[in-house]
Amino acid sequence: MGQNHWGSRPHCDVYDLGLAPFADVWALQQSLVQGHREQAQPDRLLLVEHPGVYTLGQGSTLDHLKLPPEALPYPLFRTERGGEVTHHCPGQLVGYPILDLKRHQSDLHWYLRQLEEVVIQTLARFGVKGERQPGLTGVWVGDHKLAAIGIKVSRWVTMHGFALNVCPDLGGFEAIVPCGIAEKAVGSLAQFCPGVTVGAVRPSVVASFAQVFGVHPVIQNAAPPGP
Repeated sequence: MGQNHWGSRPHCDVYDLGLAPFADVWALQQSLVQGHREQAQPDRLLLVEHPGVYTLGQGSTLDHLKLPPEALPYPLFRTERGGEVTHHCPGQLVGYPILDLKRHQSDLHWYLRQLEEVVIQTLARFGVKGERQPGLTGVWVGDHKLAAIGIKVSRWVTMHGFALNVCPDLGGFEAIVPCGIAEKAVGSLAQFCPGVTVGAVRPSVVASFAQVFGVHPVIQNAAPPGP
């Protein structure tokens, strides 16, 4: 097999956005996806923590809110991703891959399983066994859901992604039925690995993502081109 100019593995730019408002990063994702429509772009992975926020999938119902939208403790956004309502907050590491799946595999089910595998491999690096649940999307440890996944794919370019509860205050989840699954509890890695931090987990997510998707991660110090 021939090598491209990035070497034997495709190049993937990785950006640590720190703590950033959901609306700002959502707009950034939309801009990056639009860039793919205009000309070839490298694959990118955005890693971020969000201040408290709730997000709805494109077709999700308000029935999974336990309070009226105006009474929720944090802002609510309806997005173009799939899935039901979820909650983002500090202590949760969110990954937004902006990938052209034509470079990988043009299969949405494959992509969802790959994102789950990224989380499973990340947890394994901390001695925690993550598992899939039949018929559901996400990653569990026992009966506790540690990672939620919701994606949007347009012309095989991805946006949105996965959210791994590392060490968040889980109280914000009490106002919703997370992902519409009432019978499963939300959990965090800190429950199984006390003292763990987002800073400790972030490099493991990058390494696992690179392994699962077969890419060469390149950490970028500057922010990606924005809207």
